[in-house]
Amino acid sequence: MIVSIHQPNYLPWLGYFNKIARSDVFVIFDDVQFPVGKKGFFGNRNQIKTNSGQLWLTVPVLDRSKCKNFNEIEINYNGWNDKHVKNIENFYRKSEYFDVYYKDIESLLFQAEHYEDNFSKLSTELITYFMNVLDINTKIMYSSEICKDVDLTGMDKIFYILEQLKADTYISSDGAGSRRYIKEEDFSDKNIKLIWQNFEHPTYKQMYGDFISHLSIVDLLFNCGDKSMEIINGL
Repeated sequence: MIVSIHQPNYLPWLGYFNKIARSDVFVIFDDVQFPVGKKGFFGNRNQIKTNSGQLWLTVPVLDRSKCKNFNEIEINYNGWNDKHVKNIENFYRKSEYFDVYYKDIESLLFQAEHYEDNFSKLSTELITYFMNVLDINTKIMYSSEICKDVDLTGMDKIFYILEQLKADTYISSDGAGSRRYIKEEDFSDKNIKLIWQNFEHPTYKQMYGDFISHLSIVDLLFNCGDKSMEIINGL
């Protein structure tokens, strides 16, 4: 059983879906604290490409300073989704696969008010949609469901999740943060194989000049359509 775990992200980048696709179960880490002031944090925002470079699409949230978990974070419904839809339309309407995905994404973002009290549910709804169009069949679970009867943090919580799912393999992101707190010997002691994701970002056809990496999955879909999963997998 191959398991990976990640916080819910808004309109995630390509590496997020590479990790999901390589797993049998992907756990949405929704009952961990929503970071405050963390540099480079992508949880409630991501980037698209415009004719003048990257543009952040950010979901405004309430009370992020009160040490709330992802599944407790409320969305500040101030019309942000209208702006996101307009920006996506403005900068991708001439892309090759715009008509294939735009209406679905528009509909999901216009339904965002239904998730006003739970940012995690909105992100998961979008993630599930992208999994479907990418033909990823990995099972999705919430950490809050797995850990509802325990009070654990850090690696203790991760190992509890892996134990409950009877995982024999864990895929971890290989960023500096993950490598700082993950010790390979801890996994060996528990007879769990640790795989560092080591995702190599592909290049692909984009609009607006030179290639820009680490954008939202929407950029890949609008430009490459049904070839997107092959590109994510480096094929």
